[in-house]
Amino acid sequence: IASIMNRVRDLKNKYRNEDSITDELNCTKILADTTDNSGTVNQIMMTNNPEDWLCFLLRLEKKGIPQMDVNLLNRLIGRYSQAVTALPAEKHSQDESYARILVRFAELKALQDPEEARDQFHLARLNCKRFAFVHVAFAQFELSQGNVKKCKQLLQKAVECSAVPLEMLETALQNFHSQKKQLLSDEKE
Repeated sequence: IASIMNRVRDLKNKYRNEDSITDELNCTKILADTTDNSGTVNQIMMTNNPEDWLCFLLRLEKKGIPQMDVNLLNRLIGRYSQAVTALPAEKHSQDESYARILVRFAELKALQDPEEARDQFHLARLNCKRFAFVHVAFAQFELSQGNVKKCKQLLQKAVECSAVPLEMLETALQNFHSQKKQLLSDEKE
């Protein structure tokens, strides 16, 4: 039994080392088959890095339109929730892919429950302050909910805490003052 366990451990180490040769190769390999989500998720959890999670989640999103497909929306929310749980904020708060996962999770939650979405946006802002897109996404959410004052506050606080890029915040503030419904055009996001 000890001999078999050593062999299994050697094989795991061998494949783990081969998987981390390059991020691009790893992402391609993980995304090769998204129909077997449990196997794919298990592979991602072995490396457990935000880039792999984001690649997987974005690929999953391409299977439909969450706003139109409740089953897809529920599946996506479940997988984003799994990613957020698997990735500790203390370790990944400076990682852009992690921040994008948190924001997209909040955006998807907004389609189901605005109060839960607000909590998720707050969590994203708390954990990933340095990214301007996190603040802008939260401000956009508040604007869409009719909370104009809160939207403005969020953008101003983002400037005060020196979120980057500053140009994104300036554009969002200009669009806010021009009373546009979108704080950023699609190209700028």
